[in-house]
Amino acid sequence: MSDFYSVLGVQRAASDDEIKKAYRKLAMQYHPDRNNGSREAEEKFKEITEAYDVLRDPNKRAAYDRYGEAGLRGGAGGAGFHHVDLSEALGIFMRDFGAFSGLGDLFGAGGGRRQGGSRAGSDVKLTVELTLQEVATGVQKTFSAKLLDPCDRCEGSGAEQGTKAQRCSTCGGSGEVRRAQRSFFGQFVSVAPCPTCAGEGTVIAAPCKKCKGEGRTRGDHSIPVQIPAGVATGQYMTLRGMGNAGPRSGPRGDVLVVFDVADDPRFERDGEDLYCEVLVSYPQLVLGDDVEVPAVTTTVSLRIPPGTQSGQVFNVRGRGLPRVNASGVGDLHVRVQLWTPDAVTRDEEALLRKLAETSKVPQSREKGFWTRMKEALGA
Repeated sequence: MSDFYSVLGVQRAASDDEIKKAYRKLAMQYHPDRNNGSREAEEKFKEITEAYDVLRDPNKRAAYDRYGEAGLRGGAGGAGFHHVDLSEALGIFMRDFGAFSGLGDLFGAGGGRRQGGSRAGSDVKLTVELTLQEVATGVQKTFSAKLLDPCDRCEGSGAEQGTKAQRCSTCGGSGEVRRAQRSFFGQFVSVAPCPTCAGEGTVIAAPCKKCKGEGRTRGDHSIPVQIPAGVATGQYMTLRGMGNAGPRSGPRGDVLVVFDVADDPRFERDGEDLYCEVLVSYPQLVLGDDVEVPAVTTTVSLRIPPGTQSGQVFNVRGRGLPRVNASGVGDLHVRVQLWTPDAVTRDEEALLRKLAETSKVPQSREKGFWTRMKEALGA
């Protein structure tokens, strides 16, 4: 979970134009078409596009500035956020800056095809359910998943043993075909994947009998994941290169681990801060007392001073949740509420009636609510 401003190399107070210029410069540097399908360049291109897509949107940027990535999750105050794959990154770039190099490149829905080479494997999404206790401490979990692996018979090539793929005669091994068309504005050149080799630059005359020329088969995997403390629902972490293998020796995609934190009936959560309510008796409010209030993994003692009013909120510092990938811990906010019993004993009733005879509710010197309303309405 990188800092989006650092990813683009701009200050937090950068203007929209500065953000756009910084992204365009980096996007031109790391665009897959300029790096011969480099996996490292592709990952950097996705990363900077993800940062740009958030910071270019005023609502997303405001949520990110205030809460970090936690503010981008779905729900109240969130702008909705998900991992940007290559096809989306290319779409965002083309939407805001047009086709790369002015050629009007056309990218397939997969978006992961390399020029004159193999395709990257698809990403795998895993949703992990967490309790608030696990969020407070961090936890390691292991997932079982069926992933596509390189075929052990053809070693991922897709060609039957003793044979190999041949260079495509249609595109000459480049994996793409170019079509020139003349228009009123001049010559227009479009680039599309080769229809013969599907953009891979090679064709297989004798497909592998085990994988049918795909170059991969499905296998069982155990994926260990160390989940940091403080995560929230909708946040995710990316395990680079641990997803499905690409066809015919293509690199692996990613595993996206999306967090789903279960509600805890004891608390309401706002980022790293927690809110809870504790019921106390009238004598405790009047005379003061020490009460036990829940924390995530234990309980803490809270001192209620004499004369506390029902509904008053006390802050217990450092008893909230850790800040994800940062130092510090949030606070626990405790609201004390007067508890009214459903029934009382005769002795309790007698004491209450005696107390009622001696107690007087002070009359407020301020005007009542309805009086102020009438005055405001001119009645």
